[in-house]
Amino acid sequence: MNEARTDVSDPLSLVRAVASPRGRSRVMPSVQQSAEVDPVARVLVDVGLSHLDRPFEYYVPVAMADLAVPGVRVKVRFAGQDVDGYILARAATAEHVGTLAPLRKVVSAEAVLTPAVLALARVIADRYAGTLGDVVRLAVPPRHATAEKNLPMEAPAASAGAGGGRDAGAAWAAPAPGPWSSYPAGTSFLRHLAAGDTPAASWLALPGQQRDQDWPAALAVAAATSLAAGRGALIVVPDHRDVDRVDAVLLQMLGSGRHVRLTAGQGPQARYTAWLKVLRGHVRCVVGTRAAVFAPVRDLGLVAWWDDGDDVLVEQRAPYPHVREVLRARARLEGAALLTGGFTRTTAVQQWVGSGEVRSVCADLASRRLAAPRVVVAGEGTDVERDGAAAHAHLPPAAWRAAKSALEQGPVLIQVPRRGYLPSLSCQHCREPARCARCHGPLGLTAADAVPTCRWCGTVARAFECTSCGGVAMRSTVVGARRTAEELGRAFPGVPVHTSGAGEVLASVPARPSLVIATPGAEPVAEDGYAATLLLDAWASMDRPTLDASEEALRRWLAAAALTRGAARGGVTVLCGAPMHTTLPLVEALVRWDPAWFVARELAERVELSLPPTVRMARLVGPRVAVQRAVEAAGLADSVELLGPLPWIPASPAAGAGTGAGDDGAAPKIQLLLRVALDEGPALTAALTHMKAIRSARKEREPVAVRVDPVDGLG
Repeated sequence: MNEARTDVSDPLSLVRAVASPRGRSRVMPSVQQSAEVDPVARVLVDVGLSHLDRPFEYYVPVAMADLAVPGVRVKVRFAGQDVDGYILARAATAEHVGTLAPLRKVVSAEAVLTPAVLALARVIADRYAGTLGDVVRLAVPPRHATAEKNLPMEAPAASAGAGGGRDAGAAWAAPAPGPWSSYPAGTSFLRHLAAGDTPAASWLALPGQQRDQDWPAALAVAAATSLAAGRGALIVVPDHRDVDRVDAVLLQMLGSGRHVRLTAGQGPQARYTAWLKVLRGHVRCVVGTRAAVFAPVRDLGLVAWWDDGDDVLVEQRAPYPHVREVLRARARLEGAALLTGGFTRTTAVQQWVGSGEVRSVCADLASRRLAAPRVVVAGEGTDVERDGAAAHAHLPPAAWRAAKSALEQGPVLIQVPRRGYLPSLSCQHCREPARCARCHGPLGLTAADAVPTCRWCGTVARAFECTSCGGVAMRSTVVGARRTAEELGRAFPGVPVHTSGAGEVLASVPARPSLVIATPGAEPVAEDGYAATLLLDAWASMDRPTLDASEEALRRWLAAAALTRGAARGGVTVLCGAPMHTTLPLVEALVRWDPAWFVARELAERVELSLPPTVRMARLVGPRVAVQRAVEAAGLADSVELLGPLPWIPASPAAGAGTGAGDDGAAPKIQLLLRVALDEGPALTAALTHMKAIRSARKEREPVAVRVDPVDGLG
């Protein structure tokens, strides 16, 4: 019997071979009559396999001719079962030579996959070596039938003329510049935005501003300016507390019903209802977390995001896109203005500034000095003698005195780099980190009377022995937030103590005197600003095995210090425990409140060392043999530089297996880094996409994780 030969290097030929030994579809002709106009539907089938990342053709039954429009959800028959999909297009003729199967069902008449979102999803899939289905799954929330049924197609009359309903595109007077008047280029940015232009700006926000002049107010003014020009606005912030702050200002500025909030934590019905309001044109202004980055805003005029360096802006599901890259691509595709803001910049954004792709919007030196708090450094080798209450609080005297004086004026913020009680222990004799004998994870204490426990696997270390010197005693390396709260409560008796961190994050604290102990990113906002801020264990903020350790430390310090009253109002920030001999530029950037200088310096060093973001990198993680085969299948160009292989040591158990074989005997994993010049990045991601398709078609048993622009593991 003659059978068609299949080229295993071509994943599409494998698909055809699976469909039929002779390359023809096995689907029997259907008795249903097809639609008279454009009877062929090209469908994105949600199967999650790389080698099937292409449209499949089905014929449209005449009963579904009017409902089966591009963008709607459908059910189709695939590999013997009904699966979900989206219609991408309708066509008059089919490219497939065999008999087409019919659409099984049009799930909803709502065209949820708009052309703009589809184009963006394709760009992001190509950018991150992912599949179109993976990105669409991120872009379109799960359907909620009740929400779809209850929400009217047109906005209620109460919203007419207020940015919703039939008058969603109606313009109203642009707001006053407000906070943007403090920046020389701020009013110019708003003027271009109001004129319908597409300015792109990197904005360094001033610290210590009053509520009507702070960064949420500035973002709201920018959004209102875009709406006044008859175009939509999309604002993305890191977490729900930031959403609350921007949402409150937008409500005050725009009025009720003119915008929606969109987050993953809203619940299925609330989230889908808000998303449908945007899709149907009820509103054209959205504020949300990274779940809102693909929101189908009509006539998009502005995309803005806050705090580019926050790691929660990186999607944790494949293909792991960053909000920065999604909104950058979206601004280009839809002709929208771009605004990225923060108290500092990442090196990626600084590269945009250096290339002229975006313009810098920042205040002059005199304004920064008035707005920023006075910074006092209590580092190694200075002010280390402690006595009295300062000794009990484990604070340098300068920090203790600053806190004692500031408590007469208002609340004091204490930023602690680690949560828990004593999250990190070391050998009492040689100071080597204390590690678990089972998984080599870090040992810590959860309470004063607790037994040292591994933070990774939970194993109790009842008999510790240092692997370096054989010592059996341990000491604390880093004091956690709960232990700090205990110590400060004893040092300042009678003063209320609040803690904010994992499990319970405070949104705000009153203006009366109190101590607020918070971990980075969980600092609550004080009603009138903090009288003082103490940044404890500064060295621990830098002690991270990642490439961006320094810029991340500065981001955390500035974010906390920015909540402090300005120097003109007596605000002070004390940096404790910074190793001055190694961190002088970093500390100088904080003291001078000049993050742009530091990030430009950091970027220049990355250029010399050919490190991201000045190059494009990708990481392969898996068993050694599987990674080697994956590289061979990718057919990489000679210009691709291979770094490694190196042992794969995840930052936590959730990140994957360790370097040694697991309890189940699995092979140890290695990581291989691929590096190319920026202009060769698309070719690299195309090769990795091809490799994933081949491995998927061959049904390789040992997985190889592919990640473009990895944010960790480059230390």
